[in-house]
Amino acid sequence: MYLHQRKDWYNFVYDKTIVLKALGALRLRQGVLMGKAGRMGFDVQNEKYLENLSLEIIKSSEIEGESLNLQQVRSSIARRLGLNTAGIIPSQRYIDGIVEMNLDATRNYSTPLTSERLFGWHNVLFPTGRSGFYKIEVGQYRTHDMEVVSGPMGMETVHYRAPAPERVPDEMERFIKWFNDDADTDLVLKAAIAHLWFVSIHPFDDGNGRIARAITDMLLAKSENSPLRFYSVSNEINLDRKGYYAILEDTETGEGDITAWLLWFFKHLDNAIAKSETVVDSAWNKSDLFAKTAQLSLNQRQKKIMGMLIDGFNGKLTTAKYAKINKCSQDTALNDINMLILYNILKKSEEGKGKNTNYVLA
Repeated sequence: MYLHQRKDWYNFVYDKTIVLKALGALRLRQGVLMGKAGRMGFDVQNEKYLENLSLEIIKSSEIEGESLNLQQVRSSIARRLGLNTAGIIPSQRYIDGIVEMNLDATRNYSTPLTSERLFGWHNVLFPTGRSGFYKIEVGQYRTHDMEVVSGPMGMETVHYRAPAPERVPDEMERFIKWFNDDADTDLVLKAAIAHLWFVSIHPFDDGNGRIARAITDMLLAKSENSPLRFYSVSNEINLDRKGYYAILEDTETGEGDITAWLLWFFKHLDNAIAKSETVVDSAWNKSDLFAKTAQLSLNQRQKKIMGMLIDGFNGKLTTAKYAKINKCSQDTALNDINMLILYNILKKSEEGKGKNTNYVLA
């Protein structure tokens, strides 16, 4: 028996004690990240937003086995946000559609979800009316049975059978009403439930996973009251793609309790936030350092090295490495380094002496 075949299946059952404890820790980390992100300058925020939204779109498609061109995704986002990004290149219509869907979900997170809005998302995902070589039903709920299968032809393994097509309109009406009207469920918890609920219905001919993840991001944006995305859940899901499909299958074919799915989702969301926190710390430290040294007469070579040291320099900074990175003489490198020491930006590492002298941020 699948989850959707149980009576009142949408009244999801889970261990509230365990789930709310995990949710509390997750919410705390989320709040810390948003606080740190808020301290970054406007330009840095936009750059990190561009990076993470690009990553989210790329990885959400990779989960489905599709590879997108990163530069085209970045260019499409930058154009729509009006960002002055060097090297903007043309992007395919298909990529523009995926970007449009994700931007609508995250920037218009307070706008009610409707079937027409979902149909619009589906249309831009499949602008030619085809998924690969196959013609599909676009901009409407599916009108045929849906199975998730794997394996060679004639030896397929059925992992999931979605609700019959005649059930889909009513199931989606119930889902959309809950999505818009439910004000009692914590929004991060709601994002996890919405993801499971949507893929359980599997309302479209194709693209259900990508739309489910857009819905998830929409609720996460609402939980932070901000359209700016500083982490990518899809990246973490893609890193554990087998685990993702396994936990969904186990939940769909289990006893009706969704605790394991919620904890899996929280764990991977926590991982995404933790990684982003490290990046945001580095960006903020870089912004802070450059602000404090703005009045100093630093050249581009020195600024480049400062940025690299904050981001995590590979190995140890020596005069020879400085010269190689900046394509300058070792005398010039040593003069630059001595000036940075004089300004109390660099100092000699205690580990290296003589020929092994190396430098770290002071």
